[in-house]
Amino acid sequence: MRILIADDDFVNRKFLEKFLSLYGEVTAVDNGMVAVDEVTRALDERQLYDLICLDIMMTKLDGYKTLEAIREAEKEYGVQGQERSKIIMISALDEVALDSIQVCDDYDAYICKPIVIEKFDKLLDKLGFLKTA
Repeated sequence: MRILIADDDFVNRKFLEKFLSLYGEVTAVDNGMVAVDEVTRALDERQLYDLICLDIMMTKLDGYKTLEAIREAEKEYGVQGQERSKIIMISALDEVALDSIQVCDDYDAYICKPIVIEKFDKLLDKLGFLKTA
């Protein structure tokens, strides 16, 4: 399984990288622009990411704009339906605040910080991902 993490907070990014390495090969980047570049490169090489985790509040390109750019790139490459990457939005905002700022809903799930490992495990299981390690 290929996983991409985009989070501008070093500690959060490293935590997610370590945790998600139990599920597969992880690439971690510090902003949305680099994430879009990574996804585009993966699409070029037909080495799609199975899971993408996007922090909503990032510098340079926020999570929602990153999400829109990723979905647009998938569309341009003819990737649709079950082929598309599963995307989890990650936020320090609670669900009510998150709903009030939501501008794009083309993601598969979201989880609020601080991330509780057991809750994240259940979410990943629900999305069909199993630990490899």
